[in-house]
Amino acid sequence: MRLTSHSPGETVGVGLKLGGMLRAGSTVCLYGDLGAGKTTLVKGIGQAVGVPERDIMSTSFTIVAEHDTEPPFYHIDLYRIEDDADLDSTGVYDFIGGEGIAVIEWAEKIDIPEGCIGVRINFLNNDSREIIIEGVDEKDWDNMQA
Repeated sequence: MRLTSHSPGETVGVGLKLGGMLRAGSTVCLYGDLGAGKTTLVKGIGQAVGVPERDIMSTSFTIVAEHDTEPPFYHIDLYRIEDDADLDSTGVYDFIGGEGIAVIEWAEKIDIPEGCIGVRINFLNNDSREIIIEGVDEKDWDNMQA
């Protein structure tokens, strides 16, 4: 499915809608260049599961931000991961596919879990982004409220 966002607010809205579809065990893998809007999308997903927007920020220095929601929400940012040894030391695989919802920025740095929802964000211009979502049924998407 391909969507176009014309502002950060619209990107948050896409995240809200996507977040409303997620359940315990869901994993969302995010791809896109630096500054494309991955963290902005995570703000919307987080809001959908009860995390205030102000509490979602780039976790580049902490790798995993755990949020005490029901189900638990894990924002994983692999930007600073350089190799498999770095990845293994984070324990990131413990947060994927369990009782929580995991959203992974820079997912190209990890072995993609089966059943993951893939989201690629591409620059169209300064304000607009193309958001490509794979692993979500368009019929379900069309029936979701944002």
